Amino acid sequence: MTPPPPSTGDRPAPAPADDGSGSLRRIAPPARRFLARRRGVLARLALWSLAESVQAFLVGFAVAHAVDEGFLAGDTRRGLLWLAVALAAVLSGAPVVRGVFAQLAGLTEPLRDALVRRAVDRSMALAARGGPGATDRAAVSRLTNQVEIARDSFAGLVLTLRSFVFTAAGALIGLLSLDPALLLVVLPPLAAGLGLFLATLRPMAAAQRRALAADEALGDHATRSRAALRDLTACGTGPEAERGGAELVAEAAATARALARWAAVRTTALGVAGNLPVLALLVAVPWLRGRGVTAGALLGAFTYLVQSLLPALHTLMTALGAAGARLLVVLDRILGPAPSEEVKAAGSTRDATVTVPLAAGAAAVTRAPAPGRPVPAVELRSVTLSYGARAEPVLDSLDLRVAPGEHLAVVGPSGIGKSTLTRLVAGTLAPSRGEVRVAGRAVTGRALTELAALRTLVPQEAYVFTGTVADNLAYLRPDADRADLDTAVAALGLRPLVERLGGLDGAVRPAELTPAESQFLALARAHLSPAPLLLLDEATCHLDPAAEARAEEALARRPGTLVVVAHRLSSAVRADRVLVLDGVTAVCATHEELLDRSPLYRDLTGHWQGEPPRRP
Repeated sequence: MTPPPPSTGDRPAPAPADDGSGSLRRIAPPARRFLARRRGVLARLALWSLAESVQAFLVGFAVAHAVDEGFLAGDTRRGLLWLAVALAAVLSGAPVVRGVFAQLAGLTEPLRDALVRRAVDRSMALAARGGPGATDRAAVSRLTNQVEIARDSFAGLVLTLRSFVFTAAGALIGLLSLDPALLLVVLPPLAAGLGLFLATLRPMAAAQRRALAADEALGDHATRSRAALRDLTACGTGPEAERGGAELVAEAAATARALARWAAVRTTALGVAGNLPVLALLVAVPWLRGRGVTAGALLGAFTYLVQSLLPALHTLMTALGAAGARLLVVLDRILGPAPSEEVKAAGSTRDATVTVPLAAGAAAVTRAPAPGRPVPAVELRSVTLSYGARAEPVLDSLDLRVAPGEHLAVVGPSGIGKSTLTRLVAGTLAPSRGEVRVAGRAVTGRALTELAALRTLVPQEAYVFTGTVADNLAYLRPDADRADLDTAVAALGLRPLVERLGGLDGAVRPAELTPAESQFLALARAHLSPAPLLLLDEATCHLDPAAEARAEEALARRPGTLVVVAHRLSSAVRADRVLVLDGVTAVCATHEELLDRSPLYRDLTGHWQGEPPRRP
């Protein structure tokens, strides 16, 4: 049985908010070691970047001198020569970029290899330790998606940081060489926008981390809910799962809004740094001209801003805001503590079983019987069910009464409606007409928590979940003690299986169990259930005849009523009564009576026995 997602009361307390400092402390030492081993690559990358700085300096400087010493001085030839210098500086960008990318591979590919080794070592070490939660379910994501995100983000950051530092250095030196007054105008708005942007980095990273965690939690909830739909319905835990999902949706929406608010602040910073320097320079033109700043120097200053400084700053902010935050989060997930360590820190396990207690007052759900006439455990009153307005009814005007404590077997050809009947009684399917009552209460439209207190449904596909043996057995009865668990294990003959799994505290891994072993655990869980009605929908189909007989006899001795969709003739023989469904009429009687009254039952008996039945 797959555990449903945690309800509100079962969800672990959220981890303390991380503003990014914890991640930086974890990432900084390995990052320093990684870079220290590649000083040669960094030196060559700096040399190519220095060429880019010279290029940025020459473009604005040449434009300023082309205006002042050439065109405004009446020397067109000299002006054209300076413009040729600017053009040569621009064209030199192609080999510079080629050289930068050649050195960049010396950083990004070793980083990718190191992250892959770290992810593999981490997952293998966790698997080698064994025990509950020893499966790193995020390993594939780390080896593929997250490693590629880290490599691409790191490459983008190296390119933009290097470009901004050296381009900004060249442009600022150029402004200083033209006239120091230009720096007085340009630097304050530039520094203000950049400072505002840098102030958003840490809270933005924390907001992105919370948004990612909320998104993962919501996705995990949806995945587990989809896998556990049958159990959520059968066990009545749907409302709790729905409330937990609603809370996760609200949490994801809140983190998205917080992320949007910080994105708005970042956009404001980008606007301040990207637009105010140009506006400030335009406004300050009269003041600058009064201080002797030439027209060429002003045009060169605008060239530095528009062609070099502001594009580099815009690229830097965009890269740090997106790639930087992603890189921080992904590196923290790959280089951070292993899942088992995270589990210990949180005080819970990711694969821990979530048990949802029965609704308050569930023990008192059953109606007190009227004097002289006990309330039937199951009662169907003229029940009809059709899967469609014009479809032939699967069950047509069926009347049935099952006494408290009775053992009823349901037989019939495949597809005749046996599983439909159990779903109707369980309350997971509503009849087209008629009424279904369990313990005197109508089940249609009743809250799932109340239904869970009235009946337990064990389907053919037995569900077990990752956790301990005790977790699986006590799923429907959270208050069961060790003695109760031992009693159920002994009653179902599960001692060899439990011992093979390591005892009640041993780990259950669904993929390592056979279908029969999974059904054994599900039947033992049903044996412990406090519900007065037990419905088995071919829940013993994977057991051998001897094991099936022992399981059904143990469940029949359990206090309450047992309804079994029979898989073998022996199930019908063991029952107090047998309900035969033939698609037209239904006959309910003992095994001996049906051999005389029902031709279909005689045919089924002959099919089960492999030879024609003999009339008594």
